[in-house]
Amino acid sequence: MSSAAIITVIKMMESLPIEVQDQIAEHLRDYIDDLQDEITWNESFQRTQLKLIAAAKQEIAEAHKKTRI
Repeated sequence: MSSAAIITVIKMMESLPIEVQDQIAEHLRDYIDDLQDEITWNESFQRTQLKLIAAAKQEIAEAHKKTRI
């Protein structure tokens, strides 16, 4: 199912010569690839960040235990 924005872009592209449509399609593929890479990186970073926070909290808790002894 296409959104209104996609339908509008397609209509705009259809008014252009085929060569220009092909150029736009190539740019859109590259742009979408970049966005997908960014989304993947952000998801990976988020998972890693949560693990790093948990590890840091554990290290702090262990350090507090050692200083109490």
